[in-house]
Amino acid sequence: MQRRMRGKRLGGKPVETAIVDNDGIYDPDCDATGQFRTKQCNNTEVCWCVNSAGVRRSDKGDKGIECEQAETYWVRLDLTHTPPTSPIDSTKIKAAIDTALQQRYQLEKGLVKDVQYDENANLMVVDVKKDIGDRVQDLSRMTYYLMKDVKESPLFRSKSKLQVNIDGQNVTFKDVVIYYVDEKAPTFTMKRVTGGIIAVIVVVILVLIGGLLILYFIRKREEAMYSKGQERQMDNVQN
Repeated sequence: MQRRMRGKRLGGKPVETAIVDNDGIYDPDCDATGQFRTKQCNNTEVCWCVNSAGVRRSDKGDKGIECEQAETYWVRLDLTHTPPTSPIDSTKIKAAIDTALQQRYQLEKGLVKDVQYDENANLMVVDVKKDIGDRVQDLSRMTYYLMKDVKESPLFRSKSKLQVNIDGQNVTFKDVVIYYVDEKAPTFTMKRVTGGIIAVIVVVILVLIGGLLILYFIRKREEAMYSKGQERQMDNVQN
């Protein structure tokens, strides 16, 4: 499926349990086959759990943290391309990306399941999925090399960057955000709550406190006015 969208923001998390690699580079601990071990410590006393792509999926803890295997079966690529020389035919994006991922990263064709395109933002949102339980197709390898291709320096000897040929036009990319969805949900706790959400919670609490204070002072003012009125009435009666 592929869709051309206008007037609606595309991209972002495909599901709430999707995670993003915000930790940057670390020295990974891998097994004899080159696969990430489920627990990573970066040569320190602080450790955390990762998925099959090496992306952190837990809070950080000590060396006693327990981790389980978590295979990434779905990745969403938010690909921002450079301005094209001519309008891109959105109906041909999906097949072109499918071919490019197969030729450059040896990813099996047909794993590109959905593409959305925002021509105004030069944004292609690509969903790549394999079957749950599939241990043959390695999405982590594709995402690793693609991230290097777009954001840093290509790891290929030719140093050529990723290009997608869409109807004869070679499209290159200037940015990518990758969302990972694992077969098992991540184990982040409330420590993972973002600063933005915390800020919203603080604002709401302050508004509530402010509202209660205003009501309190209004009530006190009304009571004071009522008390003065009662005193005047008593003075008139005595006079």
